[in-house]
Amino acid sequence: MSAATETRPDATTAVAGLIRFLETGEVAEGLFAPDMFSDVSLPTWWLQAETADRLVAIREHAHPFRGTVQVQRVDPTDRGFVIEFEERWEDKGERWYAREIIRADVEGATITEMAIYCTGDWDDQRQREHAEQVALVRP
Repeated sequence: MSAATETRPDATTAVAGLIRFLETGEVAEGLFAPDMFSDVSLPTWWLQAETADRLVAIREHAHPFRGTVQVQRVDPTDRGFVIEFEERWEDKGERWYAREIIRADVEGATITEMAIYCTGDWDDQRQREHAEQVALVRP
């Protein structure tokens, strides 16, 4: 076994833990490094967090809703992974939708840094408008 293989991040465990966090709000022990840095890009805003606790607080404040994550793609990188996914949830009788990409750096199975890119939250009306006006080549 080469040194590169021995130190390769355990992306599978980290990806599973991240999906569980996104769906339930529960953070598995060791998923995030306590001093994890996160860079969050939203359509009209930009946030950063210097700790895992701060990222969890940002998520809880901006997106406290539980829902489902549909993974479109996961690509391993030398330092971790990139995941592309859709989120769906319900709030106040409406169904919501968002598309996101996260690039995560991992040490072992612990996420040490993330860059998060989100389309923003689409309510039922926005989803209907999109479906009426856009024919996607790859839905």
